[in-house]
Amino acid sequence: MTFSLFKSNPGSRRSVIPGFGITLGLTITWLSLIVLIPLAGLFLKSATLSFDQIVAILTSPRTLSALRVSFGISLGAAAINAVFGVIVAWILVRYDFPFKRVADAFVDIPFALPTAVAGIALTSLYAPNGWIGSLLEPLGIKVAFTPLGILVALVFIGLPFVVRTVQPVIEDMDKELEEAATALGATRRQIIWRVILPVIFPSIATGFALAFARAVGEYGSVIFIAGNLPLVSEIAPLLIVIRLNEFAYAQATTIAAAMLVISFVLLFIINLLQRWSARYAR
Repeated sequence: MTFSLFKSNPGSRRSVIPGFGITLGLTITWLSLIVLIPLAGLFLKSATLSFDQIVAILTSPRTLSALRVSFGISLGAAAINAVFGVIVAWILVRYDFPFKRVADAFVDIPFALPTAVAGIALTSLYAPNGWIGSLLEPLGIKVAFTPLGILVALVFIGLPFVVRTVQPVIEDMDKELEEAATALGATRRQIIWRVILPVIFPSIATGFALAFARAVGEYGSVIFIAGNLPLVSEIAPLLIVIRLNEFAYAQATTIAAAMLVISFVLLFIINLLQRWSARYAR
């Protein structure tokens, strides 16, 4: 006969995580300190203005132009990264070539490189007298100090998010599915659209969302190559900094709150699309 040193109550349910109450409290407290309270302060500061003042700030030509540049180019850069990031991830996983590990390490350079350094390097390369800019100048293509330069910078800093999100999914993908589809007479295009893409699309959507979120708030790598011309190549984060330097704190927080709301709506839509694609893949 064996005796148990611990009595168990069949009716009681024990949490898998020890100290759930304490950990939940610490999590909520930490989340409140670094996220909820600052965001609440942002909206409270904006609320010091009247409704007409808020509308006047958000509908001013300079604000609308800055928001359009930030969100429009960020969406374009994220879309470009969603395409080329998948191609880079696919090549790194499915093909063997010399210096493959070196190429794989280069993908992470934007993670480790300070954004200001990236902006200076890109400006030097794409300036009219730079290595790449001097080749594009005779073709009438000007990159540095234009919105196109902003796109180049945002593509540079956003590419790793897509690659590192999609790469593990491609590694775990069963190649037998592609072989079975080929044996059944499917073309390469049908295999891509009906076999491969449904599996990796949720990760593509995640990478797209991460790249977009990083691009919207990017500052250091953009201000050097953008030119920062109002109504042309001025981004919203720079306009916020300008308003802060002018001690117009309520105006700065109003623009920041508008960016937060727009970003939340766009990310919410992307999240819904990701969940729908995950259900479809099943």
